[in-house]
Amino acid sequence: MSVSAPDAVLAAVSRETRERLDLYADLLRKWQRSINLVGPRTIGDLWNRHFTDSAQLLPLITPAATPATRVLVDFGSGAGFPGLVLAILGAGEVHLIESDQRKATFLREVARATGTPVTVHAKRIEQVTPFPADVVSARALAPLGDLLAFAAPFLRADSICLFPKGQMAEDELSAASKTWNMTVDRIQSVTDSSATILRISQVSRA
Repeated sequence: MSVSAPDAVLAAVSRETRERLDLYADLLRKWQRSINLVGPRTIGDLWNRHFTDSAQLLPLITPAATPATRVLVDFGSGAGFPGLVLAILGAGEVHLIESDQRKATFLREVARATGTPVTVHAKRIEQVTPFPADVVSARALAPLGDLLAFAAPFLRADSICLFPKGQMAEDELSAASKTWNMTVDRIQSVTDSSATILRISQVSRA
């Protein structure tokens, strides 16, 4: 796999999975020339900033159902982080919601090229008819309170949310707690010492 530093998060994946991720990265670099899929400054550190950053969520999904029956919904998928990476890693039945038609086309092309079964919803989140999900994820999309409002119609009693957040994580939690009840686990990101992954469960309106 032509990566500079996949580190331990991706070191244990199979050769086939590595090749699929490598193809994904190659397609991203190609499409980036005409579509702004990721921040231009992150291309040089693509694996750490995007692939490993997404892959670190996989162990946090447990025990939200088994992979064979698990349903994961990724909001604002963009270039596929974290949802498409998690799908390639075997997270379960993955739905990618992305309203930008060009990015949705990119997601479908990567899914086709890598042989990854995903469902791409080329709509705004509020336009998608809600369905039960075991896991809801979103990365760099909106403040926590807004994410929970988007997620609520998809959540069951035992569902979880995985939301990577930056330095403002605690401020977002304080603001969201005025409207939402939730149980929160804070996990240190392995790719950014200033970032935190919020693993949220038992979500209800306050």
